[in-house]
Amino acid sequence: MHELLEPMEMGKADRLTIEAGRSGMELMEKAGLAVANAASRMTTYERRIVVLAGPGNNGGDAFVAARHLVRRGHVVDLFLLGAPEALKGDAREAYNGLGFVAVPMEQAFGPLQELGPYDLIIDGLFGAGLDRPLEGAALAIAEAINDSQAKVLAIDLPSGLDGRTGQVLGAAVKADATVTFFRAKPGHYVYPGRGLCGALTIAQIGIHETVFPEVAVAAYLNTPELWWAKLPRPSEDGHKYDRGHLVVYSGSEFQTGAARLAAMSGQRVGAGLTTVVAPPDAARIHAAHFSSIMVRSVEGHKALQSLLSDRRINSFVIGPAAGTEAQTRSAVELVASLNRHLVLDADAISVFEGATKALASTLQGSSGACVMTPHMGEFSRLFPDLAHDKKLSKLDQARTASAMIGATVVLKGPDTVIAAPDGRVALNSNGSPWLATGGSGDVLAGIVGGLLAQGVAEFEAAAMAVWLHGAAAQSAGAMLVPEDLIAHLPRAYAQAFEAL
Repeated sequence: MHELLEPMEMGKADRLTIEAGRSGMELMEKAGLAVANAASRMTTYERRIVVLAGPGNNGGDAFVAARHLVRRGHVVDLFLLGAPEALKGDAREAYNGLGFVAVPMEQAFGPLQELGPYDLIIDGLFGAGLDRPLEGAALAIAEAINDSQAKVLAIDLPSGLDGRTGQVLGAAVKADATVTFFRAKPGHYVYPGRGLCGALTIAQIGIHETVFPEVAVAAYLNTPELWWAKLPRPSEDGHKYDRGHLVVYSGSEFQTGAARLAAMSGQRVGAGLTTVVAPPDAARIHAAHFSSIMVRSVEGHKALQSLLSDRRINSFVIGPAAGTEAQTRSAVELVASLNRHLVLDADAISVFEGATKALASTLQGSSGACVMTPHMGEFSRLFPDLAHDKKLSKLDQARTASAMIGATVVLKGPDTVIAAPDGRVALNSNGSPWLATGGSGDVLAGIVGGLLAQGVAEFEAAAMAVWLHGAAAQSAGAMLVPEDLIAHLPRAYAQAFEAL
């Protein structure tokens, strides 16, 4: 499982491992060796390396890496932020074992402003423990690193990056590669952190998974390993009604495309039956486009209620171009009251702006599953306080909103977060910049609805859908349009098994 550990959780994992009998120095030796191995892959023996060590354990890892690189024959210059006599604990022991001395950065400030002679810079200034903005000499060095032409290898995290939130603490190093230890942190995958880490290597240094019960991990990288066992597979003796009936709620005559995308993607991922419900003028347009997807002309609350008297209809998508008029809100409330699985997207979220408590009451009174799929703009309409709280990470925002509303929240973006009301969070990393196009969110909503129709639990359906959506985008490649995503979903489904 790809657990994600916040810095405090990683510190606890370290402590538990040491209490179980491993020495901190043993962990530091393995960490430094992993950094040295990564550095050797990034340069050659005739090139010069500069190692920049901080005053804490990140600096200790840097000392060990420098020692290994020198013994291998690399040309290494080592600089220390602060005085050697101020080093403590394992970092002090690692420094004493160097066999050579580090030059205090304050003495080398002039040469370090350019960092011109070096092919590779190893950033061992600050790791995940940093909780304040860089300043003084540390800030100047980070700026010099970013101004250099050298490749940059960060230890644990690029200095200046918050490992919990992925946010920059004033300024941060931009690395070409990062080596972290045991498990990644949210900051490695949440932007802007993800864009600063470069290629990420997770090195195993002797910490065992037995620490997890006490660490109480609740955040994961969204990979097939998280949910593959619940990926729907048709049974040999099954029939279409076993695979659920998905209904997509359409907007008006000139707003029909979004509902079609949602319906086609829900059908593609396996819903046994798929129906689009629409006002009469829009229903005619849908009927002209569809062959295997059914269309029902439905106008008004009573007509929708009559349709839902069919208990085989078990999953409903509302929102793609549905309009922000009162009937959209009424449709959400009706479907929830009838205990159907529900996907709320776009307009079905925005229509509840200023009425978050009313929506929460509606959803929490339903026995059906609910998944909401807002982008940050829609999220801020429903949860303005959370959206503007700079102390919260994106994971915190989604997790808190999910608990408040009583639904799984998919907070979309290049680093989409999926959060369940019970506190579980999955962070997605397989998206594509080509997904930033109108209609791709409608496809995602339909995928979630199609999976819910087949009986997949809401958190797993949401996480599964986001991953399949990203994999389909990668398969479709550059210049994709939303229809391409639907066509590439079978390949994404196959890739889910290949990824295990």
